[in-house]
Amino acid sequence: MESEGKIVFTEEQEALVVESWSVMKKDSAELGLKLFIKIFEIAPTAKNMFSFLRDSPIPAEQNPKLKAHAMSVFVMCCESAAQLRKTGKVTVRETTLKRLGANHSKYGVVDEHFEVVKYALLETIKETVPEMWSPEMKAAWGQAYDHLVAAIKAEMTPSN
Repeated sequence: MESEGKIVFTEEQEALVVESWSVMKKDSAELGLKLFIKIFEIAPTAKNMFSFLRDSPIPAEQNPKLKAHAMSVFVMCCESAAQLRKTGKVTVRETTLKRLGANHSKYGVVDEHFEVVKYALLETIKETVPEMWSPEMKAAWGQAYDHLVAAIKAEMTPSN
């Protein structure tokens, strides 16, 4: 939801996201990797989008570059979600958003890829905090993710 350019993220949604993120934060490296392993289970060809995985003899789950990338993606998703209500917008630095948009464009990321990541993110959160999980929490995380994706897509240039 948006109201005059500002994202409307309710206090309840914020509380659900912030509370679950506070539990997951300490394990963000492990959870980021779990997220990407789940993405690759759903869409095995997604591995080919990462140059450091394409020709690597190291299994994806042991690849240090994937571990670093996975943690940064997971943390960015969660921290931007946790800040959504406070700021009324996605809180990723503009330069980071521009770089994300350019990279996602360059590697041919399309809507279906974002949907796979969303599903994998929600499943990872659900499995990590099952005692907190509810339809309301799923909706809050889903909405927060959708706003982050919209911000990235706004910076993607159509490939010619």
